[in-house]
Amino acid sequence: MSQHSFTKLWVHAIWAAKHRQELIDFSIEKRVHDYIRGELIDLGCPVRIINGMPDHVHVLFLLNPKKTIADVIGRVKGGSSHSINGENLILKKFAWQTGYAAFAVSESQLDVVYNYIKNQKKHHLKIDGQHEFDEFVKLHGFENKTNP
Repeated sequence: MSQHSFTKLWVHAIWAAKHRQELIDFSIEKRVHDYIRGELIDLGCPVRIINGMPDHVHVLFLLNPKKTIADVIGRVKGGSSHSINGENLILKKFAWQTGYAAFAVSESQLDVVYNYIKNQKKHHLKIDGQHEFDEFVKLHGFENKTNP
């Protein structure tokens, strides 16, 4: 990358446990989020916040300009599921669902997105994860309604 190139791309990413199973309960949630954070840091992607529900996670991070979103999220999902299974955090085999959603976040909206992610538990008292995902898809102009 040229010394005259500047990038600062904040990403709000969302992905779900396979079949949207509620596998990430409060007893392992912090460890799962720590695995995700560690993978992102190893990839040179500073993390602002991670939170979610038993069936999905939300992550706000700064994209390493030398990496693609697909590579970063693929590595994070693979590495974190490997760690979850390696530590036997749940009784069955853990896997993330194929796919994800990722949205660019402007600097002016960082606090809004941060607070949205921070308040996931409260937010989901009003709306379930699939409905939330469908709303994001519509908001960002995607027609494809498949799950992340």
